[in-house]
Amino acid sequence: MDLLLTKYLKAVISYEGIQRVETYPVPEDALREAVLNAIIHRDYGIPATIQIRVYKDRLYIWNPGQLPEDWSLERLLSQHASQPFNPDVANAFFWAGEIESWGRGIQRIFAACRREGVPEPSLRVDPRELWVEFQFSDTYLRSLEPASGKTTETSRETNAKTNAKKILSQLRKNPEFTLQELAANIGMTLEGIRYHIRKLKENGRIRRIGSNGKGYWEVVDNNSE
Repeated sequence: MDLLLTKYLKAVISYEGIQRVETYPVPEDALREAVLNAIIHRDYGIPATIQIRVYKDRLYIWNPGQLPEDWSLERLLSQHASQPFNPDVANAFFWAGEIESWGRGIQRIFAACRREGVPEPSLRVDPRELWVEFQFSDTYLRSLEPASGKTTETSRETNAKTNAKKILSQLRKNPEFTLQELAANIGMTLEGIRYHIRKLKENGRIRRIGSNGKGYWEVVDNNSE
């Protein structure tokens, strides 16, 4: 999710008073449910990975799996009893708090899209394949035209620099911070911290001294943040 929202999807920037608001072409709740559904219901006997493809005007999620026997697409889209393809996996996600209940994922996806006023996704069922397609709204696509697209890209770059500065500031205070502690102190997801730490290492801004368990971070002050 963090990778999709920070790298592959462009947010439209608006403001409510002084509060910055980022609006993505697919509601985060709908995208999260679609990703979780693909993980929980895929057929792990098929040696293929779940595929997520992001284009200028749409996003596809391809899942190697199949509906329960005698199920149709119409039944999947209507209210139905839970019948997960991998009940043990579904149960693990339920007890981990990642899903609220079985059998409501598709309904939650459509509800999130209706709530945000964006097109509802289309589903396609092929033999041992499930497709979910999110079509981006015309309003969103118009906002990415050259005049506003540059502003959006600049905003994303500014956000990345701001997050990097926060991480460097925390590591100067305590070089022994773990990634989990950095995430908690900055208010960022663990995946987000890992992404920015990797970029800072690639750019020569930080280096790891010692092991992951007993080492520490060294900030390289080259006067460019």
